[in-house]
Amino acid sequence: MSEDAMDFKPSAACSIGVELEVQILNPRDYNLARDAADLLGLLDKTPHPGAVKPEITESMVELNSSVHHYYATLADELGKIRDAVARAAARLNLRIAGGGSHPFHKWAERRIYPTERFKHLLEVYGYLAKQFTIFGQHVHVGVPNGDEALYLAHILSRYVPHFIALSASSPYQQGEDTSYQSSRLNTVSAFPLSGQVPFVQSWSEFLDYFSRMRAFGIVESMKDFYWDIRPKPEYGTVEIRVFDTPLTVERAALLAAYVQALARYILNERPFPPSRDMYELYNYNRFQACRYGLQGKLVDAYSRKHEPIRDDILDTLRVIAPHAGALGSGDALAQLAESIEANRTDAVWLREAYRSRGSLNDVARMQSELWMGKALLTT
Repeated sequence: MSEDAMDFKPSAACSIGVELEVQILNPRDYNLARDAADLLGLLDKTPHPGAVKPEITESMVELNSSVHHYYATLADELGKIRDAVARAAARLNLRIAGGGSHPFHKWAERRIYPTERFKHLLEVYGYLAKQFTIFGQHVHVGVPNGDEALYLAHILSRYVPHFIALSASSPYQQGEDTSYQSSRLNTVSAFPLSGQVPFVQSWSEFLDYFSRMRAFGIVESMKDFYWDIRPKPEYGTVEIRVFDTPLTVERAALLAAYVQALARYILNERPFPPSRDMYELYNYNRFQACRYGLQGKLVDAYSRKHEPIRDDILDTLRVIAPHAGALGSGDALAQLAESIEANRTDAVWLREAYRSRGSLNDVARMQSELWMGKALLTT
């Protein structure tokens, strides 16, 4: 990556975009299929909004929205992308599902999608590349410059437990209940360049850090960092990468609305400065969210209080309500609050589905029916 490519491209503050990694299933036993190439080939011939791209294995694809300023237009576009992909999958006798993990697939059966980058990742990371058949939602937030991007990235790290708990949808791995609400992030943590963005507070300092890492021969581009939150200078965004892919695009849009209102609050009100204490607590708070979800405990670096993640999210929703109102997403965040108060999360739904059916194959089928919805009735 050239130095020019690391120049931070300004974008509209608090604009948003979403990436969703989704599962491709066969309709016989609802295991993962290996048909990404066929699905992408059909979609190339079908007009649809956004973009659909290959991912690291042949059992998944990535859905990309365009850039939005409002929740309502994002939600509408995500629904249209979902419908287009679901219809194409149904034509190929395939199914699409959300969720951060497939409940029973075996990673050794996966095949790497044949691009040069993905083949390189297999060479570098070995079996971890196939284990990376996990499914996340990434939310991009626009910022005007690199200094603002780093400030936002640092302050958003305090809210990472919120994002994990709200999106948790990977309780099952390899046919086993992991006891986690989000087991997906345990796979991400195995990569050597995962974790937190370094504690630098200006874009010039960040460029120095990047140049050193490149001089060491460790990285070639920003794509080589698997941080939970990372700046994306070529887009002019901060990218939040800790969300599990929800079971529905409606939930995905609500989560993006939360990020947008929170970012507006942070950038406009500057509620607190970046803190090394916050970083020292980061892994503990992150674990609590992955393991226990909304019932996990969050330690606040500033007040030193221990509070349930659920309560901290509800408090935050009240604080950012004026910003949600200004963005037109007040009703969306009210829906999110209702789901929290009722303890309605995707991980809870998946476990209830297993208790009612007794079969992870049925759970995967129900996941796909929930995601695809009307597409199954119109093909």
